[in-house]
This record gives sequence, structure tokens and C-alpha cells, in this order.
Amino acid sequence: MLMSIEHLTIKFGSLIAVNDVTVNIPKGKVTSLIGPNGAGKTTLLNAISGVYVPNAGKVVFDGKDITGKKGYQINQAGLARTYQVINLFRNMSVLENVLVGMHTRLKSNLFDNIFKTPAERKEERDAVDRAMNLLDFVNLRSRCNDPAGSLSYGDQRRLEIVRGLASDPKLILLDEPAAGMNPTEKDELDALLRKIIDRDVTVLMIEHDMKLVMGVADFIFVLNYGSKLAEGTPSEIQNNPDVIAAYLGGE
Repeated sequence: MLMSIEHLTIKFGSLIAVNDVTVNIPKGKVTSLIGPNGAGKTTLLNAISGVYVPNAGKVVFDGKDITGKKGYQINQAGLARTYQVINLFRNMSVLENVLVGMHTRLKSNLFDNIFKTPAERKEERDAVDRAMNLLDFVNLRSRCNDPAGSLSYGDQRRLEIVRGLASDPKLILLDEPAAGMNPTEKDELDALLRKIIDRDVTVLMIEHDMKLVMGVADFIFVLNYGSKLAEGTPSEIQNNPDVIAAYLGGE
């Protein structure tokens, strides 16, 4: 397993947002986290990525305990994420947004930056080349010099994913990546997720679009009222009576 979430509990005062959740994230797969609004899904991702410190339990990533680590430390360990609300630097160019995502992997120090040493210039050239290759990955190279805010909604979503990939993660957390997308954009996202797996990057995503989830996820776990309700393959989840009653709908 690439990541193990073990008996994680997160409280806000008397409110238990995540209650003793245990789940394993397999390497090289798409794992989806689903559940009704308010089930604790984003809170769980926030604890994994360093936004919140859990009240109990731990998160083990790639063999290391990352519980309570700062966000930049978790990113350096190989974990990246996107957010429900698009979080781009809208007035910066598309290319500059991708370069921002690389900052935890750059090695130049203050001296190199001030005096523009050969090492710093080479690293900058290499970073630009890699950023352009990533933009090729999502067919945005032609927009590299445009302000990020000028992109269509779907392209902004893809740019945010690429910015996450720019830190060369082992695992990327996607918080509702299909939110606001039209059917064509969702089909393109489905294809992009499969390409990400082909790059040996594991995916953990929150998503409400069940067609996308059932089509692309290898494994699903379900939260309800902060607790894990069920886990399994897409077919197992689709036929789980507790999940049907709580989330998917049915008698």
C-alpha cells in the first residue's frame, strides 16, 4: 500500500467530522472517496495534506508517518493535491502557474538566485522544459503565455491538476475534479486520470459524478456522517444496500 489512514479522528469542538476512519490506498490505482455532502470527505483530505492535525490516528505515506506534518513537508514527501475551488494564480501565465508547482523540487539557493549562477540558469531552463512537457500532457502548450484566468473552466481544472503533477508526486489528491465540467470535459478528465496512472502516479479523488467514479476508479470507499460506511470495488459499492440507502438512492 502506498498510504494507510489508520483510525483517523478529527474534531471541531464537540463536532466529530471524521470518526475513526481506517483505509488503505493501493499504489498505481485510482481510489475514489464518495459520500453525501457533509460526510467529512474534504476534512479527511485536509488532514492527509497537512491543513488539519488529527485528534487521533495517523497517516503513513510511502512508509513514513506524515501525521501532523506541514503542507510543504508533505508535498516534499511526494504528495500533491487540488481543491474544490480552483486555486490558480489567475493573472500569472499558464506556464508560470506550472513553474510555481515545482518550487519544492528546485535546489537553487539564495546565492544562486541573486547572482544567476550557471547552476541556477540550468535549473531554470530544465524547469521550463519540464513545465512545457506537462502542458503538452494536457494539450495546453499553445496557451502557455496566456493568463491562467483566460482559460475555459475545464482547462483551468486541468491546469490545476498539471500544477500538482509539477511537484513530481507519488500520490495526487483531487477534490471534486469534475465539478462544473460539461460532459465533454468529463470525458477528457476520465482520459487524463488514466494517463496519470500510466505515469506511475497514484490518484485519490473525491467525486460526486458517479458515472466518472464507476468508470475510472479501481477502488471506492464511502463516508457517511464522518464514519466509513463501506469499501470495495465499483461493482461491490453499486450493490451494497447500505450505500444505496445512504447515498446512491433506492428504496
